[in-house]
Amino acid sequence: MIDAIEKLMKPQTIAVIGASTDPKKTAGRPIAYLQKHHFKGTIYPVNPRVEEISGLKCYPDIGSLPQTPDVAIIMVGTEKALSAVKELAALGTPVAIVLTSGFAEHGAEGLRKQEELIAAAGNMRILGPNTIGMVNITDDIPLSPSSALEMDEFPKGSVSVISQSGGILGSLLSRATASGIGLSKLVSTSNEADLGLADFVNYLVNDSSTRVILLYIESIRHPEKFRAAALKAKAAGKPIVVYKVGKSEAGIKAAVSHTGALAGTDKMYDALFKQVGIIRANKFSDFLDIPAALASGRDLQGKRVAILTSTGGAGTLVADSLGEWGFDTPAPDEATAARLRALQPGDQAVLDRNPIDVTLAGLQPDLLRGAISALLDSPTYDALILILGSSSLSMPDLMAGAVRDCIQTSNKPVIAYVSPHAPIAGALMTKLGVPAFSQPESCSVALSSMLHASKLKNHLILEGSIADMPIGIDVDSLHGSLNEHQAKNLFCSFAIPSVKEVVFKVESSNVDIARELGSRVVLKILSGQILHKTEVGGVAINVPAGEIASKIHYMAQEVQSKSGVVIEEFLIQEMASGGIEMMVGMHRDPLGTAILVGMGGVTAELFKDTHMRLITPGKAFHEQEALDMLKQLKTWPLLDGYRGRPKCDVDALVKAIVQFSKLVACLEDRLLECEINPIFVFPEGHGVKAADGIAVFK
Repeated sequence: MIDAIEKLMKPQTIAVIGASTDPKKTAGRPIAYLQKHHFKGTIYPVNPRVEEISGLKCYPDIGSLPQTPDVAIIMVGTEKALSAVKELAALGTPVAIVLTSGFAEHGAEGLRKQEELIAAAGNMRILGPNTIGMVNITDDIPLSPSSALEMDEFPKGSVSVISQSGGILGSLLSRATASGIGLSKLVSTSNEADLGLADFVNYLVNDSSTRVILLYIESIRHPEKFRAAALKAKAAGKPIVVYKVGKSEAGIKAAVSHTGALAGTDKMYDALFKQVGIIRANKFSDFLDIPAALASGRDLQGKRVAILTSTGGAGTLVADSLGEWGFDTPAPDEATAARLRALQPGDQAVLDRNPIDVTLAGLQPDLLRGAISALLDSPTYDALILILGSSSLSMPDLMAGAVRDCIQTSNKPVIAYVSPHAPIAGALMTKLGVPAFSQPESCSVALSSMLHASKLKNHLILEGSIADMPIGIDVDSLHGSLNEHQAKNLFCSFAIPSVKEVVFKVESSNVDIARELGSRVVLKILSGQILHKTEVGGVAINVPAGEIASKIHYMAQEVQSKSGVVIEEFLIQEMASGGIEMMVGMHRDPLGTAILVGMGGVTAELFKDTHMRLITPGKAFHEQEALDMLKQLKTWPLLDGYRGRPKCDVDALVKAIVQFSKLVACLEDRLLECEINPIFVFPEGHGVKAADGIAVFK
């Protein structure tokens, strides 16, 4: 496959099927743009109605081509596209770009035609259909009709883009060019009938011209392939930045358990991205800002930032934003302050505090060079932000000239905030390897992403053990919704401790069976039909043992009146006290299966303090993974001894999470929903106990 993609990216011969003589029409643009951007290979137009296009001999059909092309661009109607693909495949063409629409994006009939297209392709690879094509800026090879290619030239760089939207590809190309951001490869995968996101990520990992990979995603069709490709990029030190559309959960149906209600599809994407080290751009404006910063190739090792400004107000804006993002802006150390003061005797400039303000001193090139060098040399700072004021309009090269002389002396990140609208000055800085931003908040986003990317280089992906089914579990006997007692028996079989409890039938008069559970107990209805018992009055806590019989009679009537369900059995449990209520659950969707941990009890959905992580099929979590999940919670301090409270038995909770992941991995897709809520976590050395739970099977 890599060979086919290599041919796609660097073809020597290109056939354009359905080429037009009018360069303003969609079918005429690919040849026009190949010539405009100086493609050095051979182009074969195919059109039976003309003999020549743009000075090139035109061939009446595919069979008339003088040689097998490396790549074919197909721009004919749907039915003709099917025939063209079949003919090109018969010739041995490695890959075809199918710009034609009318396939899977048009519903069931279109999907049928797309399946025919892939069948016709045989061993030939397909980009598309319904794609805008590919642009290799590094090697001057545009295989696309995108109007963004009307520009005369593009800055070449190390950021490559894979987009599931063709229109976004053109938008990014034009925006990047205007900002001076150099791109390398751009690919529109669109319908992904064959070649998809993972295939191109795999290719770009080995592409020497690519340092950062940018992904515009609508959906991930092959999660496991994508995960493997993302991990490959991470291991190679090539950060991936993603903009994922479709954050709204309005269309997600409520699932049976609390976990389903909390774990929307977008949360699953978040979990996947975090696990494989992908940086997610939350705003479209960040989508180019982040890779521009990462492409500089500089490592950010800490959160201490120096701000050099010629406009006090802009310096305050940047400092304020940095503070909100958790960065520090300390004053210069004494040696650095002395070095700065020596640059400008007197008190015209404020050079010994942060932001370092040269407003009153005037923008003298020697002063700027000296200040930049002193701040980059300083052990107090991990990064430098340069603020370009109004002078960047009249003297766009002033700061760029100072930076050009200093930047090679240090590997610390240097970024710029252009306060006025001065795109020329910003583009000059970006071309020097100093990413320039038009919003103060963008500086914080960029530095945060650089810090994240630096940490990823030392972050290991932990794989847990293979999940083996415990002896004695009869999976075939498990169907539908288990009642709470059955669910907890399932948890116990996977070594997850549970509270002591007994099942009590309504017709029984012997309540003495509950006395060993204590003087006060918890009383619950037992039903596979009602999974959220508190909502129908089916739970009572701190019930005196002597009042169990009367409480059962009252609860049975109340629950029946609210739900219409006749309750025949109750669960009598020991009272668990002195522990923190947590929850562990699972959620399944097309991306995979995730384990969710968080604050439990009836307030679980109210506080929504949860963290989610996808499991590798067939494997349980590593204990470190489970611990990392807990440390992501806002409630982690409660487990770790908040304000003098006793520390909780985190080790026992970690083991329970690992065992729960083993349960989910073993039962695979037979298990539809599963949750323990709450699981009580007691002080260190006293373990955990599952106090309630559900399990729903096919």
